[in-house]
Amino acid sequence: MAERNLVLLGPPGAGKGTQAKELAARLEIPHISTGDMLRDAVREGSPLGQRVKAVMEAGELVSDDLMTGIVRGRLAKPDCARGFILDGYPRNLAQAGILEGVLSELGRGPVRALELEVADDVLVGRLSSRRSCPSCGAVFNLVSSPPKSPGVCDKCGSGLVQREDDKEGVVRERLRVYHEKTAPLSDHFRRKGLLRTVPGSDEPARVLAALVKAIG
Repeated sequence: MAERNLVLLGPPGAGKGTQAKELAARLEIPHISTGDMLRDAVREGSPLGQRVKAVMEAGELVSDDLMTGIVRGRLAKPDCARGFILDGYPRNLAQAGILEGVLSELGRGPVRALELEVADDVLVGRLSSRRSCPSCGAVFNLVSSPPKSPGVCDKCGSGLVQREDDKEGVVRERLRVYHEKTAPLSDHFRRKGLLRTVPGSDEPARVLAALVKAIG
C-alpha cells in the first residue's frame, strides 16, 4: 500500500484532533501532534531531547531548528513507514518548507493536506459554548453535549467554568491569528495540487467519511 503522509489543517474548534485520531485508526497510521513529538523527544532523553526540555522548562518557544530535528526523528520511526497524520504542524510556510525538506531527506513521498472548512461564526458559537471542569478536566458543550445538570460536571460534581481561551473575544482573536499566520498554508498546498478541502460543520461521522473519500 502506498504511504499516506497527511497534514490536517483547519482553524481552532474545527475538530482536527478528534478527526485525526479517528482517521489514524481507520488508516492504521500514527496520529502525531506537535505536543506528541516534543514529549517523545524529552522522554527519550537524547541530546536533542535535553535541549528541548531546557527550552520548555524556561517557558520559551521551541525554534524551527530544534523542531526540524524533532520532526525528522519522529517521522523516521518504523511506525511512520506507511504514513502518518500530522495535527498542529506545520503552522506556517517556513515549517511547511522544513517538513518537505525532512521528507525529501528521508526518501519519502510528498505530504498531502486535508483542510476542514468551518465558518468563523460557527466556530465562535462552538468554542464559546464549551465549559470545562477545573477538577477532573472534563469538557462539555452547552449546545452539542451539555452536562446533565446545568453548570455541574457529570463526572465529579464540580462547578463548570468557561476558560479564557473559550470566551468570544479571545476566540475571535485566535481565528484572526489563524487566518493571518496559518491559512496561507492552504494556498501553498493548493498550488502544488496537494490540498483537499472538506466541510467540517457536519456531524463528526459524516466529516470522517468525507475525509476518507478525499484521501481516495
